[in-house]
Amino acid sequence: MKVVAMLTEVAKCTGCGRCRPYCPVGARYFARSAATGYVYVEVDRERCVECGMCLRAGVCPADAIYQEELDMPRLVRSILSDPLVEFKGTGIPGRGTEEIKTNEITGRVRFGYAGVGIEMGRPGVSTSWKDVDKVTRALARLGIEFCRGNPVTHFMADARAGEIVPEVKGERSLSAIIEFDIPLEKLPEVFAVLREVTPELDTVYSLEVACKRHADGSFPALPYIEQGGYAVRPNSKNNLGWGRPRFLEPGEEEPLGSRGRYRSGAVREQTSGGEPS
Repeated sequence: MKVVAMLTEVAKCTGCGRCRPYCPVGARYFARSAATGYVYVEVDRERCVECGMCLRAGVCPADAIYQEELDMPRLVRSILSDPLVEFKGTGIPGRGTEEIKTNEITGRVRFGYAGVGIEMGRPGVSTSWKDVDKVTRALARLGIEFCRGNPVTHFMADARAGEIVPEVKGERSLSAIIEFDIPLEKLPEVFAVLREVTPELDTVYSLEVACKRHADGSFPALPYIEQGGYAVRPNSKNNLGWGRPRFLEPGEEEPLGSRGRYRSGAVREQTSGGEPS
């Protein structure tokens, strides 16, 4: 699949503006020809995140929206903004990562650890990769190992320093998810770093903290989150027994049946700041 840039063919555009409401970052605007006074819709190339929404909306009566193939580094915009574009590093479309939602298969986050996601940007806002770089560099001071197979980590020149490749820093995307795992007791240090760097950012972010639930129903990350002063908006990822978990920690046992029942109260749930799955 070729990844292409969103453009407007000025000679065809009637200036009706029907495409403008479909742009999630407000990159389409009215322009006027100085020579003829002709009004048309132009694309702000700096603001555009190459999500493809304006074309897929199919609302242009003159078929004036067209695409040109993208090259790096602008390709980064489409990888992190267009849900139909796969990140080659993982083969996953839509920001290139499954996040913590597949933990019962991957076993990435164990007891005593938290999976942390910092989702920068949102439709209507987006994020610059200069801001992504500020956050990853700040977090790297804690000795964090960023998750492999994540597009943000892939576009780092030095993952130990959290440094984004220089040519990518000039790009924007609808969002970008920074991911890492950390011992639960180090969560306060993560919160402190985020509060320190937040005033420097020209975007918004969501902080996601995921952990395995204990057999007694408690979530060990919750006290750290509450002590950190964050409002908790819990979501859960539950294995309902449709498939057998592929990862078991020592002390966990196979499920008894297809209804999500487990021997010895074995854990198969985790909280996540992402959407319910």
